[in-house]
Amino acid sequence: MTSQKSLIWGNKFKYSQLQILLADTLTIFWGDWLELRVRIAQIAASGLISPLIYILAFGLGLGNSIRPGAGISGNYNSYLEFMLPGMVALSSMTVSFAGTTFSICGDRLFSKTFEELLLTPINPLAMHLGKMLAGVVRGLMTSCSVILVALIITRNWNFINPLFLLIIILNCAVFAGLGVIVGLSVRSLESVGLYNNFVIIPMSFLGATFFDPSTLPTAFQAVVYLLPLTYASTGLRAAANFPLSQFPWYSIPILLVMAIALTYWGGYKFAHQQD
Repeated sequence: MTSQKSLIWGNKFKYSQLQILLADTLTIFWGDWLELRVRIAQIAASGLISPLIYILAFGLGLGNSIRPGAGISGNYNSYLEFMLPGMVALSSMTVSFAGTTFSICGDRLFSKTFEELLLTPINPLAMHLGKMLAGVVRGLMTSCSVILVALIITRNWNFINPLFLLIIILNCAVFAGLGVIVGLSVRSLESVGLYNNFVIIPMSFLGATFFDPSTLPTAFQAVVYLLPLTYASTGLRAAANFPLSQFPWYSIPILLVMAIALTYWGGYKFAHQQD
């Protein structure tokens, strides 16, 4: 009887902890959302500039000289059709990472309000989840703009199927989580530029956004498949153009595991952060 009681109370305690964690996460997210909601159009439009340039330069410009099927596996009517899912992955990565990083850096280095957040009686894991959730929303705002462009160009309604949207959310979670960690680690905005130059920009071109990884030599494939953007790009491309039987299902658990690992790392950083 005693063991049964302790088990029941233990389950209730765990459930109560989960409720508190969720409430704290939404509290942190709500603070960022109050700023985001007045800039929805600005965030969506600003994040659309880079993908549009790539679409015009590579999809419509260079793409017209690439024969369908040359260097890429699968049946595509044009190179533009091939690269559009990669542009969705690219935009969600860039905005989720940059928006989250600069938001935290602004609070830490300029407004000096970040110390107040650290002093609040909120679970460090909830702090990370709240900031990461705000980054996911930023990424989704821009992704929706790119998806709208893709729908206008291709008339392919698979760009809004549940599997496609799930991969976008996971991709945003991975890079928003990375953005939180970078935002907590850097000491100046110049340092953010270094992360952007040595991590984000190379990944933008090597993360299977413009090419099919299966066409690369094996050694290069090993490098490309170390990048989380590769799984997002190939997953989105398959969700938009291939039947479910050809979908790379491994991309979902890999992105999920990366997001969870970054979440625990971010929670640890918040617990030991000193500003």
